[in-house]
Order: sequence, then structure tokens, then C-alpha cells
Amino acid sequence: KLNHFQQPQDIKESDFFKFLEKYGRHSFLAPSQVQPSLSTFYRAGDPILIYFDSSSVLSTLRQPVKMGASGLCVDGNPAGFLDSKSTSCTRIFANLSKSCITDPALDAASYYRDFTVLKVPINDTVVQSMKVIYEIEFSGTHGIQSVSVRFKVSNISGNSGSSLQQRFTLHFWVSPPILPKLLPSLTLSHTLPRSGNPGYITGAPLLIANSGAMQHMSILQSEADGSCSQFLRHTVQFGRNMRTGCKLSLSPILEESNCSYIQQKLYKVLQGINRAEDLAITGSAHSTQAEEWTTILIQNCSVQAVNCTSYCMVPVTLEIQILWSKVGLLSNPQAQILGARYFYRCHPLKFLSTSTVPLTTVVTFTDMTEWPEPPRGQPQMHWKLPFDIFFPFKVAHNLERSYRGDLAGCFLLILIMSSILCF
Repeated sequence: KLNHFQQPQDIKESDFFKFLEKYGRHSFLAPSQVQPSLSTFYRAGDPILIYFDSSSVLSTLRQPVKMGASGLCVDGNPAGFLDSKSTSCTRIFANLSKSCITDPALDAASYYRDFTVLKVPINDTVVQSMKVIYEIEFSGTHGIQSVSVRFKVSNISGNSGSSLQQRFTLHFWVSPPILPKLLPSLTLSHTLPRSGNPGYITGAPLLIANSGAMQHMSILQSEADGSCSQFLRHTVQFGRNMRTGCKLSLSPILEESNCSYIQQKLYKVLQGINRAEDLAITGSAHSTQAEEWTTILIQNCSVQAVNCTSYCMVPVTLEIQILWSKVGLLSNPQAQILGARYFYRCHPLKFLSTSTVPLTTVVTFTDMTEWPEPPRGQPQMHWKLPFDIFFPFKVAHNLERSYRGDLAGCFLLILIMSSILCF
């Protein structure tokens, strides 16, 4: 009990809400970003270094992201090692014909030409400088083994005032040296890296499983115009609360009797194509080990499908509630998930008067760690001393002085008595 955390409590469907009310508190504060220091090998989150041979400039691999409510592209965002993610942003051109020739953002070669990716970082100063998909193969501390890039181009037309949305994807995958020889048909690009060993690392993607297939938990993502993206979704990261929203367009030809169909459609949009059934308890869970997974509790709206001419109760909000705890040694605690729940909230939808439905997804992580009593040393004796610590010495000194005075008085008395008797 003094060296280990207490055994975490089992989370059941009946007491999930009780624990959530006791330990839960909503927060959407962004975690502080710490600039990683360079080492002899890449670590998770480190910027990937590139080198321009023609100009002898060291820089970082960039992944453009959108900034602000307008969603305009910002090209200065560095790509993080092992941080597989997709981003999208909007570019505005005053003269599309001229920009198509001169703007590097529309030139596919600018995303790979004239620079090389460093296999491992070097101890030097990183200079801040610079549909694209980077595939990066790595092998443990041996560093980056290969880098490939794919493009998807489209013909666009327009005059002044045109806008274009671009997407950028960065994907990491592990390639052990033995597997390609034994299993040449294995698609290694779909191998998911661990999110911790064994406990989850803050910021690592949550691992889910659907019929044994491992995926990353994801939630809705909006396009530049605020509509729900059909292809892109945000990856849920451990320990980081999230909130997203978008608008889903409904077909105007839906009949009033299709309330049940609309409900099921919105459920599928909120949960995504890869429906989550089980959640990995730790970041290194194996798909074949059932004890390393916990079933996700799903609580749909209590209102059943209503075939009414005026309204239909449809899900508009998905709350993903995750309970977790730190276990193991005090010197090296490991984060593991105790339970998770998908909680849907419904809202009445009026037929023939609503063309879009606002959807919201909220992810909250609740820490249920029960810390043990702090360790104590050997018991010590409790000495009860007087207010004056020199009291014993003063008492002894006073007794000695009193004894000497008494002895002198007795000797004087003896002399007096002797003189009287002699006379």
C-alpha cells in the first residue's frame, strides 16, 4: 500500500454516472506546449528536420493548418514525429491563372523538391522556414527509414477572387526488418503504433476496436464553410478534452415518415464509419487479448422514433465520457482507462422547415486516481522537555551550591561548640 497505487475500482453501467458526478469536471483548456529538445533520435512530437542542399539551410517539415474562423492556411506549422494527422485549410487567390504558375502552394514539386529529410536529428539550430500525403517509415531508435509523398490534383477554373481548399496528411508506420520477408503481402501502412507502453501517453490517440479491427477514435470535423466533413475527422487524444461542431445538410426530398431513417443517419454521422465497440485499456493493448479491452457503454436517446407530421427527435450531441486512473509504482505511474460511455442527446427536428442540423461532439477525460497514504519512516521517541532546556543543569547547579552552604554551616557550628566545651 505504501509502494503501489490502490487497485482501481471496476466501472459498471449501473454506477458509471455515480463516478462521473463524483470525479468529473468539464475543462477545455489547451495543454501547454513544450518545445522538444534535440537528441540522437526522434521522439514523439519532435519536429522532423529537412535540409536544403542548394542553400545549406536546415529547416523543418511543414504541414499547413487553418487559422482563425476563416480557416485560411498557415504554412509555418511543423510536422511532429509520430503525430499522424490530417489538416485542411483555405487559400484565397486574387488572380488564379497567375497564382497557378507562380504560387509554390499550387506546385506539387515544392513539397518534395530540393530538400532531404534527416534520418535522425542533429545538434544544430532549427531554422524556422517552410492534396499532399507524406508516408514516413521508421524503425525504433534507428530513425526514419524512408519518406514518400502522394498527390491528388484537380483541374480548377475561375478568375479573380477564387478560393481553394487544400488537404495535407502526415502518416507514420513501422516496418520491422523481418516481416517483409515472411509476409510480403502485408500492408504495413495500416499498422497502428502504440499509444503508450503500457499506460497511455498524454496526447496519444485512443485505440478502439470494431470486430477485432484496431482504429483510432475520431469525432466530427468541419470544413471551411462549417459543414460536416464526409472524409476528415479529428483524432481523439488521451487526456485532452475536445469540443467540435459542424452543420449537416439534409436532403430536401426526405419524406415525413422517414423519422427512423433520419435518426439512424445522424447516429452514424456522429459515431463515424469505424463504429467503436471496444476501447483499449492501455496504450499497448493487443487486438487478440480480450482482457486488455473494455466495452464502450452506449446510451442512445430515450425517445423512440416518432412518425409525426410536425417533428422528429434526432440525436444532435454526442458526449464521449472516459474515466481513467493512474496505477502501478509511485515512481512510474501508468495511465489506464477504467470505462467509457457514448451519451447521445436528442432535439426535436421539424420536417420541411430544416435543411441543416447542427451537430456537436464533446470529449471529456475524468481522473479517478486514488492516491495511497504517503510513506512514513521509523517511529521516533517523543521527548517532553520543559520550556527552559537548561533547567536540569540549573537544578543540579543549585543543589550543589546548597549542599556546599550547608556543609560550611555545619563545620562552623562544630567549631563553636568545641571552643565552648574547651573553656
